[in-house]
Amino acid sequence: MVVSAVNPDPGEESAGPCAPALSEPLMERDLAERVARVLKAVADPTRLQLLHLIQTAPGGEACVCSLTDRLGLRQPTISHHLKTMTTAGLLTREKHGIWVWYAVDPEGMETVQDILRSPVRAAA
Repeated sequence: MVVSAVNPDPGEESAGPCAPALSEPLMERDLAERVARVLKAVADPTRLQLLHLIQTAPGGEACVCSLTDRLGLRQPTISHHLKTMTTAGLLTREKHGIWVWYAVDPEGMETVQDILRSPVRAAA
């Protein structure tokens, strides 16, 4: 017997012509916006390089001046990327004299790991 996807077997319940009903709860909008902000912050090659440099720096922190030298970019460009990652909760910043030092925020990195495991349950 051939069963059409448009006309399912009358003995079977179906939510529609293509699949059963989705039963997982919808991600709340504020959570979706937070997840998007974090993903946008790491969805840039320069930011990923910065994150790696900071994670692997001696003492787990790096100064803006060291980062500009290493990447060969101007300070305003580096500062923009660092601000984006700080706003997303991936980095912390601390001023030492005239320089700002950045470190990876462990909670922010845990959020990224949670997102990659299960976006619906991330940061919930």
